[in-house]
Amino acid sequence: MKKIISVVGARPNFMKVAPIHRVFKEYEKDIHHLICHTGQHYDEKMSKIFFEELELPKPDFYLGVGGGSHAVQTAAIMVEFEKILMAESPDLVIVVGDVNSTIACTLVAKKMNIKVAHVESGLRSFDRAMPEEINRILTDAISDYLFISESSGVDNLLKEGVSKDKIFLVGNVMIDSLVNNAAKIAASPILGSMGLKTEGYILTTLHRPSNVDEKDSLTRIVHILNKYAEKHKIVFPVHPRTRSKMETFGLSGEISPNILLCDPIGYTDFLSLMEHAALILTDSGGIQEESTYLGVQCVTLRNNTERPVTVELGTNHLIGTDIGKVDQAMQAILDGQVKKGTIPPLWDGKAASRICAQLTGLLKNRS
Repeated sequence: MKKIISVVGARPNFMKVAPIHRVFKEYEKDIHHLICHTGQHYDEKMSKIFFEELELPKPDFYLGVGGGSHAVQTAAIMVEFEKILMAESPDLVIVVGDVNSTIACTLVAKKMNIKVAHVESGLRSFDRAMPEEINRILTDAISDYLFISESSGVDNLLKEGVSKDKIFLVGNVMIDSLVNNAAKIAASPILGSMGLKTEGYILTTLHRPSNVDEKDSLTRIVHILNKYAEKHKIVFPVHPRTRSKMETFGLSGEISPNILLCDPIGYTDFLSLMEHAALILTDSGGIQEESTYLGVQCVTLRNNTERPVTVELGTNHLIGTDIGKVDQAMQAILDGQVKKGTIPPLWDGKAASRICAQLTGLLKNRS
């Protein structure tokens, strides 16, 4: 029996590990799969909701590291995760995505000579001012098995000199979670409870420093939201970082009453809001993928994306941070000028099955 520990730290990680855990149940004779929650995302209420909705078991290990600067958080995770690995001696550690937990746990495992698999490998924004880009590059450089969600990831890794033997194009585990929870999403009462009509509202999420950390940029965003709130309801689940900046900059009182500010929303309710929106305005990475699968128009308020397939094949409009261009893109979509996207290859809800089969085979061959 081989022991594998999967690491989760922030909410996007939960959606990626849930389908992997589900599939590993089919390999119980060969694989003992454990989950370590670092506590990087320290909103206990929201973490609990996501675990319950995604049918993840209570984590086998909870490190409880909480917040802090990048250095403080990464160091705290490393110290605590090392204790877990010393006690458990797993055969493999699975890390997902690009958060601080990803690089921290990869470093600890590799220095203890434990194999690491990185799920959602190879994505590149080519913007090293983004902390996530640093985490992605470093994790890929030292991981043993690299599982890719889209073909750009394969190209990026090969250009970086990574051996083909380590690269596996398997599809997108985020889409696995969406497919697995389709019935729950369809049954969500969120539209009725918020008084919304299908395609009668705009959904927005914003949290990146380039958009919310400076008063000028956040003020311009609030003004454009107020403009569209004259004719459309806007649902705005507010990230704690964004809410704090709004209050600091004195913008909270300038929000139109037609903008429904709310706390972060659970997984199935949020996917329901995405599916039925007229358009989505975001700076999130995962939302670009989910909106592409759902065929919903997404305006991405960023100068780059590590998920180019969502622009090339999907319904994502990569506009940049020029609010004038964002305004034009939103108006064009609402006027009917939409992208007819397609679902990218291997985004079929079976990525976790490919990952688990591959890892089980690799571990058997090693023994």
